[in-house]
Amino acid sequence: MNPKRIVSIVSVGILLAATVIGAVVYLKAFTANTKFEENEVFVYVPTNSTYEDVKKIMAPYVDNMDKFAFMAEQRGYDANVNPGKFLLTKGMSSFSIVSSLRHNVPVKLAFNNQESLSKLVQRLSSQIEPDSLALTEVFTDSVFMADNGFSKETVLAMFIPNTYEFYWNVSPKKVRDKLAKEYKKFWNEERQAKAKALNLTPVQVSTLAAIVHEETAKSDERPRVAGVYLNRLKKDMPLQADPTVIYSIKEKSGDFDTIIKRVMFNDLRINSPYNTYIHTGLPPGPIAMPDISAIDAVLNAEKHNYEYFCASVERFGYHEFAETYEQHQVIAKKYAEWVAKQGYQR
Repeated sequence: MNPKRIVSIVSVGILLAATVIGAVVYLKAFTANTKFEENEVFVYVPTNSTYEDVKKIMAPYVDNMDKFAFMAEQRGYDANVNPGKFLLTKGMSSFSIVSSLRHNVPVKLAFNNQESLSKLVQRLSSQIEPDSLALTEVFTDSVFMADNGFSKETVLAMFIPNTYEFYWNVSPKKVRDKLAKEYKKFWNEERQAKAKALNLTPVQVSTLAAIVHEETAKSDERPRVAGVYLNRLKKDMPLQADPTVIYSIKEKSGDFDTIIKRVMFNDLRINSPYNTYIHTGLPPGPIAMPDISAIDAVLNAEKHNYEYFCASVERFGYHEFAETYEQHQVIAKKYAEWVAKQGYQR
């Protein structure tokens, strides 16, 4: 056979083989390989996961695991697994899936109005990898609290309700340190100066703000409510805040899921440092996590002579205010009569 013909045949054979191999690779790497119906899904790869772990995690989302494994191993992913949160889109190829598994997606960590540290860590751990126990341990670390001026009773004041960006697999310490940094950023010179003018520390402001927050959901009323409590503090009068009694009941029972709609007369005698009916001054720490509007309501409290307030029966959600006990009694009587008609029970 003519040598040139032989070369031509061999060349065609090599070209055909390359074409076939290329087609196989293309089919494995660049054709759709997902089996979920949603446009987008997120997958979570825990810290210290192995390649075998990842294949099990991906199994519900990948149509052909052999194609995925081929591409993952070709691109060295099997030897370099990344933990985190990853986005998959419908119709992704194996090549794109592997690429996506190398791009950790940030998490928008949000929290607000938590009643206790235990509630807060439950909320946080539902959004990121660290569990409640790990978060509690770093938040209540004695050295950390001492260095930042907190105690177990006051550490809830450190958390400023907002939305923060983290990676899902963030370490507990990084969460703590960033939130501590945000706390210091929040308490800028202007806010610190306002707190000082009230003869309060930032933690004390948050402690009072938590009461204000629980007393009224109306942000436009909070500066007036804060003014009442500040007037009482100046005169060394007990705050007599019902939310502190409710907190005392929950704190004593250890059940913060209890729903208490009404404070009864006997509740006012509960023996607790948080009960502001039997103790003057502020409670040992925040009874809840105040939002920013409540904190700023204390810092920018309305200046007035009111020392009493009671829920309004005419403007639901708001309160009626009084300068004297006699005026307050008239308002309170009207409210008591209204409550009796409703037949409210605890």
